Amino acid sequence: MLEPKVWQLTAGSAVLGLVLAAGAVALAGPWDSGQRKAERDWAAAQGRTGGAHHPGGHPGKPAPAPSAAGVLDELAPPVESLSAPADLPAGLRKTLGPLLESPDLGPAPAASVVDVATGEQLFGERADRPMAPASTIKIATAVAALSALGPDHRIGTTVVTADDKGEGDDKGDDKGGDEGDSEGDDKAKGDDPTEITLVGGGDATLDRKGLRALAEDTARALRDRGVHEVAVRFDVSLYSGPREHPIGPNDNIAPVTALMTGQGRLDDSARDSFGGPAPRSGDPAGDAADVFADLLRERGLKTSGPPAMRKAPKDADRLAVTYSRPVSALVERMLTNSDNDIAESLVRQTAIKAGRPASFAGAQQAVQAELKEQKLPVGGALLRDGSGLNRHDRITSGLLTALLARAADPDRPELRPVLTGLPVAGFSGTLQGRYTDADAITGSGMIRAKTGTLTGVNSLAGTVVGPGGRLLAFAFLAEKAPGPDTAQRALDHLSAQLTS
Repeated sequence: MLEPKVWQLTAGSAVLGLVLAAGAVALAGPWDSGQRKAERDWAAAQGRTGGAHHPGGHPGKPAPAPSAAGVLDELAPPVESLSAPADLPAGLRKTLGPLLESPDLGPAPAASVVDVATGEQLFGERADRPMAPASTIKIATAVAALSALGPDHRIGTTVVTADDKGEGDDKGDDKGGDEGDSEGDDKAKGDDPTEITLVGGGDATLDRKGLRALAEDTARALRDRGVHEVAVRFDVSLYSGPREHPIGPNDNIAPVTALMTGQGRLDDSARDSFGGPAPRSGDPAGDAADVFADLLRERGLKTSGPPAMRKAPKDADRLAVTYSRPVSALVERMLTNSDNDIAESLVRQTAIKAGRPASFAGAQQAVQAELKEQKLPVGGALLRDGSGLNRHDRITSGLLTALLARAADPDRPELRPVLTGLPVAGFSGTLQGRYTDADAITGSGMIRAKTGTLTGVNSLAGTVVGPGGRLLAFAFLAEKAPGPDTAQRALDHLSAQLTS
C-alpha cells in the first residue's frame, strides 16, 4: 500500500488534470489533453517514502522533471477527507452489477475496478476471462514500448551511401567514367550516379515536413561531396514477415512497413491528420521513396531512374537523419487518436529492442515477454498485434486495470504517458463526442479512457477519481453486443457511475 501522502497526490494529480482538461485540450494539440505536463512533472518527481529500498528513481531513467507538487498541495484536499469508504466494494457491486446485465453489453461482459493507490480490486466480474479487447490492447502496447525503449527513445529515418565519390580517391574511375577527360570534377569522378539509400527505421509518424527536412540535409551533404546526380534506393529490411495486417487492406491501417510517409494516406487532405480512417496506398514505402526523390530534384539534384528497393550496404556512410518525436509523445498520440499505424510501429520497436524479428509474431512474443517480466497478470493473453484490429487478440479486464495501475506507480514515471495519453471524456480524441447522454454526462471531463470498437466488440478502460477521492482504474469488455452505439452508451453509463 502506498503511503498516505503519495496517494493524496495521486488523487490530486487527477483533480489537477480535470481542472486543466477543459481549458487546455483545444490549445495543446490533438494528442495532449492538457493533463500531460502537470501529471508527468508531478509523477516524475515523486519517490516513495520509506528510505533505503526506494532511492527515488531507477538507474538509467530520465532525470525527474520539475515538480508540480506545490500546485497539487493547493488543490488536493486533506488526507483525512480522501479515505476510501469501507463499503465501497459493496457499493460498486450494487451500482455496477445491474448495469452489467444490460443486453446492450452482450451476454457476458467483463469488468474490473481497481484502487490505483493500493492495487486492490474493488469490483470484478469475469475479470480473469480473456476477451477480445479491440483497441484497448493499445494500453498493453504502450506499457511494453515505454518499459522496453524508454520514454526518450526516438525512431530514426536515415539516408546513407557506400559511394565515397568526392572524398579524394580514384573510386570514380572504377565506375566506368573514362568517356570524358578532365572536363570538370564530375567527369573526373566517374559518370555513374552516386547511389544513396533511404533507410526506413519504423517511424509511422514521418510526414512530408520531416521528409522535406531529410531531403534538404541530404542534398547539402551531397553538394559538400561534389555530387550532383544520384540513384535513389530504399531499404525496408528492418521489418520481416507479412506486410498486410490479417484484416487485409483497410482504411484504418496501412501495410506495415519500416518506411512510410503520411501513413500511406492517398488523400492529400488526410496525409497529416493521423489516427482516422482514409484510403491507403498498397506500397507506402515506394511512395515515400518517390516523394523523397522529388524533393531531391527540387533541391537541384539529378536522379537516375525511379527509386528501387535495395538493402543498404553494411559499410554505408550516413548522409542525413531525421528523428520521430520521443516514444512518450508517440504513445500519447497513439492512445488519444487510437492510431493503429503507430501501434504496430511501437510493438515492432519493442521486438527489435528484445532481439526478436520485427514481425507480427516477433512483436507478440516481445510484448508478452515484457509484460510477463513486469509480473503483470498475462495469463490467457494473446497479443497478436499492437493495434487491436486482430479479432483473435485476447486480454482480460484484470490485466487492463493492472496495466493502468502500473502506469500510475510513482516508481515508474517512464510509464506516465499511458495515463496522460488517454482521451478525456467529452473533450478529446476518441471520447470527444461521447458522454452526452443524461445518464453519462457526469463522466464528461472526469474520465480518461481508451476506447475499443470492432463489429460486435466494445471496450473501455481508463481512470477516474471515484468516491473518497481515490483514483480508480477500470476496464469493461463486451462481446456479441447487438449494436456499437448502444454498447458505447452502456459503457459510458457504467464508467460515469464511478464518479458518484
